[in-house]
Amino acid sequence: MANLMKINNAFLKILATRISQYPTDELPEFLLVGRSNVGKSSFINTLIGQKNLARTSSTPGKTQTLNFYLVNNAFYLVDVPGYGYASINRDMQKKMGLLIEEYLENRKQLKRVFMIIDFRIKPTEDDILMYQFLKYYDIPVTIILNKCDKVGSSKYDKNFKVIKENLDISKDDNMIMFSSLNKKGRDEVLNLIETLLVETI
Repeated sequence: MANLMKINNAFLKILATRISQYPTDELPEFLLVGRSNVGKSSFINTLIGQKNLARTSSTPGKTQTLNFYLVNNAFYLVDVPGYGYASINRDMQKKMGLLIEEYLENRKQLKRVFMIIDFRIKPTEDDILMYQFLKYYDIPVTIILNKCDKVGSSKYDKNFKVIKENLDISKDDNMIMFSSLNKKGRDEVLNLIETLLVETI
């Protein structure tokens, strides 16, 4: 296995509410999707080794922009609004939904989607719809099984099976156990990103 990628710097470069605001430097992008409060902000902070770069919130649906985090001046982690929330008005939901759909369909810089789901529970209907959408457009996906530290090891196999069967995971898509608490899965994700970056060059 290659040496683990070292994160030298990372910062939030762009908050976008429309396509014209996206980065134009054509660096590779890795998109993070998941239902509200599933832990996308904590996932970002764990990957880059900073506690508060991506702000966590107890208010579902608070993120209403596409957030582009520039890492090592080499690639972007792109955080989008969580799905499944009901606390913002329908017009905003529709606007953000269309923006994300357009990004997924047309963004050439997109190298991989990290779909974050809660390892403790059965995938929601929104999780299933998102995965089906990604597969329809033939977008490479890695499933991040988040909060695995909150599940006893005796339940790992059962929960893994339930998630795999309910999402109908493609054999081409990998699944990574992840925990922001004990950093399980961090090295695996960074190694995957590094491999995809090398393939891009």
